[in-house]
Amino acid sequence: MSRTTTLPRGRRRPARRLPFPLPSPRSLGLGLGLVVLAASLYAVGRTTSAFAVRDVEVTGAPPAVRRQVARAVATLRGTSLLALNGAALTKTLEALPGVVTGGYDRSFPHTLRIEVVPETPVAVVRQGAKAWVVSARGRVIATTPPHAQPSLTRIWIPRTTPVVVGGFLPASHATAIARALSLAARFPAYITQAALRRDGLSFRLRNGLELRLGEPTDVRLKLAIARRALGRLPFGTTYLDVAVPGRPVAGNSQVSGIG
Repeated sequence: MSRTTTLPRGRRRPARRLPFPLPSPRSLGLGLGLVVLAASLYAVGRTTSAFAVRDVEVTGAPPAVRRQVARAVATLRGTSLLALNGAALTKTLEALPGVVTGGYDRSFPHTLRIEVVPETPVAVVRQGAKAWVVSARGRVIATTPPHAQPSLTRIWIPRTTPVVVGGFLPASHATAIARALSLAARFPAYITQAALRRDGLSFRLRNGLELRLGEPTDVRLKLAIARRALGRLPFGTTYLDVAVPGRPVAGNSQVSGIG
């Protein structure tokens, strides 16, 4: 049996309250007006010189790369910071041979701040009389005179290997070597030359010793073993072979193991 509740005559059921009060028409009008005003100011800012780029500040890179970035974004001067195409700017920065990644920040009213992560030069690639500086990623940063940059290791590559500034060298050649050299940045002996042949990767040290690493894998481990072995090599040693990390071998005319 259902029950019904009869309210006393003259009394009404109380109105149901909303969980939040509705804004008044005046508040709605004011809010809409602010939105329209903000949109109008944004549109004006995009098309006028109120926020035009006048100064470009580049950080995070050496002077040569900063100049490279400044030239690449010179056309942005006069462009409104509000109208700046961030995706296009990032693409432009990362296409530069000396830049790994790049970011930007709008510093109103007239400054564009750019921060980049530069490529790290590790070697000079030689191809006949031609030479290029390459990065730790195997990217060609710039051309260079053959005997310039004496502090960088020399890598000789076949004349048929394509080399393009801003591009990457084939992995079968200098890219693997460049990556290995980046791991050898703190190696105690100076590396004058590097090569990747059929029998594996090898470094030529300043004292003439040949450091043989075999396949360009586990390079960090092999270098750590070579570091410990260097101080224990017999006089007259011409090579140190760490291709098998657990069994380093040194020798000249006769092969002898290093315990």
